[in-house]
Amino acid sequence: MPAGTLYRGREGMWSWVAHRVTGVLIFFFLFVHVLDTALVRVSPEDYDKVVATYKTPIVALLEYGLVAAILFHALNGLRIIAVDFWAKGPRYQKQMLWSVVIIWLILMIGAILPVLGHAARELFGS
Repeated sequence: MPAGTLYRGREGMWSWVAHRVTGVLIFFFLFVHVLDTALVRVSPEDYDKVVATYKTPIVALLEYGLVAAILFHALNGLRIIAVDFWAKGPRYQKQMLWSVVIIWLILMIGAILPVLGHAARELFGS
């Protein structure tokens, strides 16, 4: 394999990209959260208005996206720690990545199913 092409298009590159993207998304959420929480000291009325804008279905979906980003970032971070500090980590990095993805999917499905059940009961009655 030529030098410099180890991760081009492979699992390692995509996990690196996903880790960076989720990290940036989490950072922006924290930035907005600090700003809107700081608003309560300046103008409690404006704070209430801003928080009221968050009570929409779109923001509810974004909150699930935030949960997904945090969960993937955390699980992948543990994988990165194992790759960096475990002598056999680099050898098993691909298997660990697939384990992270499977665990992430199971947890996300477990988090979304109750919401879908609730939405179905609201829409169709029970």
